[in-house]
Amino acid sequence: MVTKTDVFHAVSDSTRRAILDQLRIGDRPAGEIANGFSVSRPAISKHLRILRRASLVSERQAGRNRVYRLNPDRLREMDGWLEKYRNFWNDSPANLKSHAASGGQK
Repeated sequence: MVTKTDVFHAVSDSTRRAILDQLRIGDRPAGEIANGFSVSRPAISKHLRILRRASLVSERQAGRNRVYRLNPDRLREMDGWLEKYRNFWNDSPANLKSHAASGGQK
């Protein structure tokens, strides 16, 4: 089972967020994704594996290519969880200041 922690860990990295941004436009082969970055192809493969394990992307074989697709359902779940905090912070700016001062322990 994929946990919220897995999803948040996956999106905590700027390269993985950039990969998700690419896939928001449409499905892409791994090689095409890798071409957009200055890091090595094995590094991009590792990032894709983390995204896949978090169920943020799916992978399919197309000939000799691995094609990746964004799984927006996982992002919707994360957004649903974050919505509670947006409401909390929007209800009162003082709540945000108090929450930040407590180190998020409320």
